[in-house]
Amino acid sequence: MTSVPVHDLAGLERFDVEDAVTVLAPEHPRSGFWVGCPSVVHEPEHGRFLMTYRQRRPRGEAAERGWRCAIASSSDGVEFTDIWSVEKDELGTSSMERFALVRHGGRYLLYVSYVDPADNRWRIDVAQARTPDAFDLTTRVPALTAAATGTEGVKDPVPVVDGSSVRLFVSYAAAADFSDEDRRLAHERADIYVTDMTTFPTGLAVSEDGLQFSWTPDVFPVGAGWDRYQARLTTVVDIGNGYVGLYDGSRDASENYEERTGLAVSADLASWTSITPDQPWRTSPHSSGSVRYGDIVEVDGTWFVYFEYARPDGAHELRLARVPRTSQ
Repeated sequence: MTSVPVHDLAGLERFDVEDAVTVLAPEHPRSGFWVGCPSVVHEPEHGRFLMTYRQRRPRGEAAERGWRCAIASSSDGVEFTDIWSVEKDELGTSSMERFALVRHGGRYLLYVSYVDPADNRWRIDVAQARTPDAFDLTTRVPALTAAATGTEGVKDPVPVVDGSSVRLFVSYAAAADFSDEDRRLAHERADIYVTDMTTFPTGLAVSEDGLQFSWTPDVFPVGAGWDRYQARLTTVVDIGNGYVGLYDGSRDASENYEERTGLAVSADLASWTSITPDQPWRTSPHSSGSVRYGDIVEVDGTWFVYFEYARPDGAHELRLARVPRTSQ
């Protein structure tokens, strides 16, 4: 059990998805066109925010699914300009998802989440660069794969620098007792998350150099209700007396593209407990109700909460809500 008081969330209880500004809009105002999946780093010493994000198109469109990921820079956390990008054909993949950037050991590390063309299972690689606009993905190396973790796929990394180590919270497809035919069916669409054939909790990988990781599964298990299919931790916030995380939950594969946001807590980063087991913590009033891929950074006593938001037209946009932090 966590020792974090559930009533003491450093002001995050005032996070309102409608009290937010649009940071990036989708290519087209139609269902299946998304921009979001943010991962944000604040670098006050450089006077900038750095954000990774993903653009997606519906299946059946040219360059379908997650077709482009980028790193963008901003002085105010609202207006961003791309400084680096990659398209999925450069990786030979059918789709990309969350990228994540972290500075560790005097260089930047970029964690790259994409479908492995060799077996149609999600994987995470890592690249290094001295500056965030200089990544060369031809030099990337494996960080976590399905085979190395004993899972059916790993994706959506959330890096946390903890002293000298890097902790990587990861959504994964839990191993199942598949026959050869089951495994073929699970991966024939290059996304096991749409199949209802297993569940998708969060695991933890730990590394001293940010490159080679040890793996622990199920540090945040799926729930029993609205989050019984997926519980994907998307951000970790140190609130002084413990840690708070946002997570994406869904009850079955029909909600895979339209998760809602839950709230979890941890005393030690090694295990997490949902404090919203009965219903989502935040939803959109439109369309599917989807609010997902939340990420939080603290800036001068204010939480900058970035998230992917379902609009009335079914498209997803990237939003920012600023929430004053209360004193502890």
